[in-house]
Amino acid sequence: MARRSRSRRWTLPIPTRSPGAAVNPASTVRVLGLDPGSILTGYAVIECVDGHARYLTSGSIRTAGDSFPERLSQIFRCTAEVTRQWQPQEIAVERVFLHRNADSALKLGQARGAALCGVFSVAAPVFEYSAREVKQAVVGTGAAQKEQVQLMVKHLLQLSGDLKADSADAVAIALCHANTRRMQLLTQPFRQSGAAR
Repeated sequence: MARRSRSRRWTLPIPTRSPGAAVNPASTVRVLGLDPGSILTGYAVIECVDGHARYLTSGSIRTAGDSFPERLSQIFRCTAEVTRQWQPQEIAVERVFLHRNADSALKLGQARGAALCGVFSVAAPVFEYSAREVKQAVVGTGAAQKEQVQLMVKHLLQLSGDLKADSADAVAIALCHANTRRMQLLTQPFRQSGAAR
């Protein structure tokens, strides 16, 4: 008896993003990567030029004071200033992971919210990636250590000098998005032709 063959449909994982958001098809797109934290929030700006990533800047927002609402305000104001200065067209941010400590997870979520509110002035789409997706995209394994991420980020963008862990994480998030958007743009014609059938 002949066995019926089953065809499988393979699809690339699509990042979580704001409703209706799509990658910008322009040949040059500026991406802001954010690694939010209640004490340190890393940020990085890269430019995707014809499928290649070019480093522009990175740094960290270090909050001060005992009042948590004031620290959130600092994250919001500084992120808004970075956004105003660099005018990114797409935002990449690390997705909140489930933390063993509920208080830490809550604070991280609020810091992330404050950072995202700071970027909404440019009306750019927001794309979210898990820590594992970022490490996989930059290092090649989702179990990479922070030191490996730092070294790989510096190697990929040919950076010299010191790059702090929070800044390196933000650059890695931006690079993860650059890789994902390149794949989306390359496969878009095939996805569209498949949908038209």
